[in-house]
Amino acid sequence: MNDWLIVGIGNIGEEYKNTRHNMGFIMLDFFANEYNINFVEKRYAYISKLKNKENNVYLIKPTTYVNNSGLAVQYWMNWFKINIKNILVLVDDINIPFCEIRFREKGSSGGHNGLRSIEKYLGQDYARLRFGIGHEFAQGEQSNFVLQEFNNDEKKKVVNKKDEIIELIKLFIYKQF
Repeated sequence: MNDWLIVGIGNIGEEYKNTRHNMGFIMLDFFANEYNINFVEKRYAYISKLKNKENNVYLIKPTTYVNNSGLAVQYWMNWFKINIKNILVLVDDINIPFCEIRFREKGSSGGHNGLRSIEKYLGQDYARLRFGIGHEFAQGEQSNFVLQEFNNDEKKKVVNKKDEIIELIKLFIYKQF
């Protein structure tokens, strides 16, 4: 049996819901909504499960905030006995142009605190799907930029990427079944 763990990185709370730094949660919600599944709060995360034949696909949104995402990922990886090769992390990226998407089977944190936390607990051998949030901010304003909400035009562009995001997550899961 091959089980999977799909992780959306973001911050919990209404004040962060539509911010750039919550793009991992947004992508995971697109995927969960495709299957009409909901999340329940458990230890360190909101969690949901999708069953495909004899395989389980677990979806988590850590409640540990971006900077300590690794704690939740390690906990659920161990709880469900998920192979690190079967983990996909969905994350925002300021180093990628807005609305550009990149998939990597492994790699560095690229300066992202959530990925840095996961790297601390798991190393670098997990897959990640990065969504470019752009980098239109003044020097020293990175924190303010990532915690800003998308404007209406940007929201439309993000929603227009929904099908591509869902398809990439499916490809990650199904190519390995």
